[in-house]
Amino acid sequence: MAEWAPNTPVLVGVAAVQQKLDDYRQALEPIALMEQALRDAAADAGSVELLERADEILVPNSLWGYRDPARLLAARLGASRATTLLADFGILQQGLINRACQRIQSGDTQVMLITGGEGRYREQCAARAGEQLDFTVQHEDVEPDVMLRPGAELISEVEGAAGLGMPVGYYAIMDSALRYKQGLSVEEHRDQMAAQYARFSEIAAGNPDAWVDEAVSAEFIREHSPKNRMLAFPYTKLHNSQWTVDQAAGLILCAAAVAEDLGIDRRRWVFPVASTESNFMTVISARRDLGGSEGFRFAGRKAMELAGVDFNDIRLRELYSCFPFAVRVQREEFGLHDAGDDSVTGAMTFGGGPLNNFVFQATVKMAQLLRENPGETGLVTTVSGLLTKQACGLWCTEPPANGWAFADVTDEVRVSTPLCELVADYEGCATVAGYTVLYRGMDPWRAVAVFDLPGKRRTVCYSEDVAIMEDMMARECCGESYRLSNGQFFVM
Repeated sequence: MAEWAPNTPVLVGVAAVQQKLDDYRQALEPIALMEQALRDAAADAGSVELLERADEILVPNSLWGYRDPARLLAARLGASRATTLLADFGILQQGLINRACQRIQSGDTQVMLITGGEGRYREQCAARAGEQLDFTVQHEDVEPDVMLRPGAELISEVEGAAGLGMPVGYYAIMDSALRYKQGLSVEEHRDQMAAQYARFSEIAAGNPDAWVDEAVSAEFIREHSPKNRMLAFPYTKLHNSQWTVDQAAGLILCAAAVAEDLGIDRRRWVFPVASTESNFMTVISARRDLGGSEGFRFAGRKAMELAGVDFNDIRLRELYSCFPFAVRVQREEFGLHDAGDDSVTGAMTFGGGPLNNFVFQATVKMAQLLRENPGETGLVTTVSGLLTKQACGLWCTEPPANGWAFADVTDEVRVSTPLCELVADYEGCATVAGYTVLYRGMDPWRAVAVFDLPGKRRTVCYSEDVAIMEDMMARECCGESYRLSNGQFFVM
């Protein structure tokens, strides 16, 4: 008798695809990379029939313009009965894996294909040559069968008015708040991040699917230079997710009964053990604990409970790494105290971070490592938006005793997340809750700070005073008071 139920979800095929062709005319467009990833995943499982038997194809949106990429893939792969799904920005990538597992476990489907990819390097090479690329075009009436969209805005007008726009500035502000909470000096913080990212680069150098194949020194990562300029203090370019890549990943999940029927080698099977997610959304500056993440606190705690594990005992883990704060706050909220590695890929700077696909790249690598280390458990975490949503996924080559477990902790996070009223045009004195200095080119441009106001309110202001920007980069200014007027802040 099998040790798993027939409808147990199992990951049977995985593949990562990467191209580094400077000749953009020879390079594949993103939809072709995704097609290749799914074909390679089927080959990895040892069953091309999986593609034809697909019930649904799930794709997260990205910077390309396909209206329904899953429909293009269905036609190319011969998946004639598959429904199509497109998940917009702000939807958790782990959420698509969770949907696939839920539908398989419920008996609604038997085979699910998940893919995502990006071709920004190809576009960059063409742009340098002054040319535009052709992409597969779909009729304007084409729509996916299922469209997933986030339920709230990610940013506020108050933040935008102060100069915040790109994610790097938001994450640097949150990291300053965490640094202050941890009692680190500005220099200690920079040293820790540089060391951590140097280690990520070493991991990437040993990963054949990583975008960067040479290790980088901590000193180079830490310091502002023409080849690694500061983006938002203390973050340099090499603290930033690398979007300019040509990468794709393919995952094939199916019911255990299908895997058995197709004769898929049991040694290829990787079981989803437990998944958790929080979809509570709030803008960054309104979060009372600016340097924390209630979402990861609850998602991590619940995942450990469901799987009966402690994250400290897991050797193979991929903590979502769009910016250093994401990794650092997860370690804080999960209670990680060991010195183990937090990435198996080389993280999103060096492994490569396709805009809305990295979790699939990481899951491919995790599955490969688990096959090489049977019996171990692997952890892959997910962020969506500006650390807006959070998720955890645990995997193992051994089937979970009680089947795959899932928990949505959104309601718990909503109740437990203290918020501040975000206001504009405050006049008076206020205290810095978090801050950064944004750069334009090689020079500091604008300091932006989130301020605590009386009555549990918040605002966001800026300063272009050179002396203030230099001071904020030289010492800790969280907890310092400034005078606010007309959206700007000044020395008291």
